[in-house]
Amino acid sequence: MFKKIQIIIVLVVFISCEKENTLNSVNNNSTFITAVDISSYPEISNSNPLFYDLDGNQNSFLNILKENKINTIRLRLWVNPSTEHSGFNEVKQFSQTLKSYGLRTWITLHYSDTWADPSQQETPVNWQGISFAALKDSVYEYTKKVVVELQPNYIQIGNEINSGLLHPSGHLTNNPQQFKELMTRAIVAVRTYATDTKIILHFAGLDGSDWFFNQVNQLDYDIIGLSYYPIWHGKSLNSLKTKMQYLSETYNKKIVIAETAYPFTLNWNDWTNNIVGLDEQLILPEYPATIEGQRQFIKKIKIITKEVENGIGFCYWGAELIAWKGNQSLDASPWENQALFDFDNIALPVLREFINE
Repeated sequence: MFKKIQIIIVLVVFISCEKENTLNSVNNNSTFITAVDISSYPEISNSNPLFYDLDGNQNSFLNILKENKINTIRLRLWVNPSTEHSGFNEVKQFSQTLKSYGLRTWITLHYSDTWADPSQQETPVNWQGISFAALKDSVYEYTKKVVVELQPNYIQIGNEINSGLLHPSGHLTNNPQQFKELMTRAIVAVRTYATDTKIILHFAGLDGSDWFFNQVNQLDYDIIGLSYYPIWHGKSLNSLKTKMQYLSETYNKKIVIAETAYPFTLNWNDWTNNIVGLDEQLILPEYPATIEGQRQFIKKIKIITKEVENGIGFCYWGAELIAWKGNQSLDASPWENQALFDFDNIALPVLREFINE
């Protein structure tokens, strides 16, 4: 009888441990990306704002993200910015902090000293005026340094490169061959020095994405990344899903929504002009600018991504962009009504949609 009891106890302990290990594996090693871009957090943290979790308890910003099962942090990286923010040293240090929390890192190489997007791909000042051969070498050495020292899980070769990168040399329409040569040099650096790092190519929007990914079809990359904001990229979530399915099937690639966001209000908390502030910029009536509307929008984004055969996740841009300079600032956040925290820095229910269920 005693031996029988011992066997039962051992079985119960074994089953319990197996269940716990399975849960930990699901939580910590899920291949589905639930990401946020919090590139401005190092700057914001200098003002020592207090943050509160979904129960209203004070907690650290990163703890709140992790407790809601966010598993990946996306960070922009500028080559030689005018301040330390989004520069190499800040991003390297922050990456190390994030890894200590068990979070994956996703580095977005802008290959610029400032914002790079479809309308602007400015070559870093120190790379201007050099030969094209020297420019390719600069791209290679810089990318090598990034992957060796930061060791990201994911890396974007350029940010929203609809029109190419490193203009004018790498303009996709005007200099398509040079664009591909620059991209190839960056990709070779990643493949050589960071064999486990997944490469993302990032296009903003849906219109023109077919043409773009056909242009880069011969490049060696892993994941298609799309930006999707209703204000700029259309208000049909059905079109988003259809396009994602088409691109991933046509080019046999995994696909991720690399940037998205939605407002929880059309009000403001500082005097910096907000980017989204009108009903006409929303998807109505399904997704109003309310706390519940924001949650439902991201819930739908997650559902769409999971329904696409090769969909592997999504990233919320500007999760951290509270009005950190005070409510009369003219140069702070144009995004505080789209952050993942309300005007009192209390976590919003949308965070529950990052739990991968």
